[in-house]
Amino acid sequence: MANAPLAIRPVVSRTEKRDFIELAYRLNRGDPHWVPPLRSEVAGALDPRKNGWFSHADAQLFLAERGGRPVGRIAAHIDRLALEMPAEQGFGPGTGFFGLFEAEDETVARALINTAEGWLRKQGMTRVVGPISLSIWEEPGLLIEGYDHAPMVMMGHHKRLYRDYIEQAGFAPVKQLKTYELDITREFPPLVQRIIAMGEKSDRIRIRTVDKSRFEDEAAIILGILNDAWSDNWGFVPLTQPEIDDVGKKLKPIVFEQLIRIAELDGEPVAFMITLPDLNEAIAPLQGNLLPFGWARLLWWLRRGKARGMRVPLMGVVKRLQGSRMASQLAFMMIEYIRRAAVQDFGAVRGEIGWVLDDNQGMIAIADTIESRVNRIYQIYAKELG
Repeated sequence: MANAPLAIRPVVSRTEKRDFIELAYRLNRGDPHWVPPLRSEVAGALDPRKNGWFSHADAQLFLAERGGRPVGRIAAHIDRLALEMPAEQGFGPGTGFFGLFEAEDETVARALINTAEGWLRKQGMTRVVGPISLSIWEEPGLLIEGYDHAPMVMMGHHKRLYRDYIEQAGFAPVKQLKTYELDITREFPPLVQRIIAMGEKSDRIRIRTVDKSRFEDEAAIILGILNDAWSDNWGFVPLTQPEIDDVGKKLKPIVFEQLIRIAELDGEPVAFMITLPDLNEAIAPLQGNLLPFGWARLLWWLRRGKARGMRVPLMGVVKRLQGSRMASQLAFMMIEYIRRAAVQDFGAVRGEIGWVLDDNQGMIAIADTIESRVNRIYQIYAKELG
């Protein structure tokens, strides 16, 4: 089989898409820290009818086969909103992407990467960035540190060899994304407690929970803050309403009001923090399947409302306040209020913040002040297309 010719073909049929999805389960089966995602969720992410990202993006999936057996996969994609962003922010005109990368060996990896580059070149792209699977808001980057433990919800886990495969294909690192973990059963240092206490005395500040009965209205507030707060960040692509709608449907079962906070200053929403229970705790034993009994276990977990781990995937402060003492104060207050709720209401013991860009000094300073530590690093690469 190893000497059989390698063939790479675009994914067109339902059978090919099923093979594309299934390959990841086979190649990662021996890794105790890889969490098998629900197959239905993976299929939904690849379906333009269920993933709002496709409203401004196009993707082509490729499957590698050797002797008729799937041995690798890759996605090549173009985000039309990313093309409109300033080049100095990481993307911009001529930038295409690759992602959803899996390969049995280096020969397969090189052939897949060459194929993705060729497809992007034919679409007029002059540069490729990745891995990004599929949106910058989904699973960006390749894991390069933190292989010894499982990722939390909505974070990736990859084989060590993939770093060599990508770098040997001529890709150079352009950005690192870091996650920070901390023991949330411990109170924060006295300095942080004083900052929080001062904020609690201010008539200008209100930290409130979201109202799940007004889900769409609250999501619109958060989206407005997010797109303003992140607009100058490396890799920023505006999050659109179709994406928010689809993500909302997917995450609504694990959205708990006390774990999502909006900060108001003089009555105006200016900051937010979203925290999610680590759904990976529930889905890891399911091996990607809701049937025959996985759905019952997952439903029990959701209704039980208990999780040892909590992840902060998104937080933001409006641009006009960034770098100010007020921004830090609001961040510390939201973190503390959510920490208390996570421990008291859910029995959580561990928190994770991220991902955080390696040049986001404000967020890094906050992470350091609450005595968290880097536990995983993801690398994003780029390559000019000749």
